[in-house]
Amino acid sequence: MGRLIPPDEGLIYLDANCFIYSVEHIEPYGTLLEPVWRRGGIVTSEITRLEVLVKPFQAGDEGLAEVYRQLLNASEVECLPLSAAILKQAARLRAATGIKTPDAIHAASSLARNAVLFLSNDKQFRNIPSLPFAYLHDQAGG
Repeated sequence: MGRLIPPDEGLIYLDANCFIYSVEHIEPYGTLLEPVWRRGGIVTSEITRLEVLVKPFQAGDEGLAEVYRQLLNASEVECLPLSAAILKQAARLRAATGIKTPDAIHAASSLARNAVLFLSNDKQFRNIPSLPFAYLHDQAGG
């Protein structure tokens, strides 16, 4: 299995799938992300809250939903609210690359906070040249 060495300084943006891997212990990604959680300086969008709660709500798993709520409210995670500026940038990114709306919001949020690393397992983020993207599958040695 590969290793992920987070940068020493700056914010690290986590896409919603990173929260799912970590909370639900989906390997090899849950273990791969452990150094990021230990380091801190994590930022994400409020849209992550929507994305991670879908499965627990579908399953009627209020316990899992509460784990996600607590994590997203934790002091080590900054959840960026949607703003007019982020939505405008997301629209520009969507127009330029064709990525889906939630992904455009994630990318715009990361860029708004000048994250030094953007982690996801969605390849389409490679299409955004200004995004400091790392594909988790590659980091895992896949």
